[in-house]
Amino acid sequence: MIRFTVNDMTCGHCAATITQAVKSVDPQAEVRIDLPTHQVEIDSGTVDAPALSAVIAEAGYTPEAA
Repeated sequence: MIRFTVNDMTCGHCAATITQAVKSVDPQAEVRIDLPTHQVEIDSGTVDAPALSAVIAEAGYTPEAA
């Protein structure tokens, strides 16, 4: 499991955008988002943390390793 803190993720639209970005590089990924704590947890069998961080950043957010 890969975890990020994304402090600039504040709403359901943000969560959906991040989920869509992750699934664009790994359609089978499981994405769990906890908005109150700004946590994103990703289970991906094919994509590593730097690549996931990059797609979240490309979507306009600032992921930090958690």
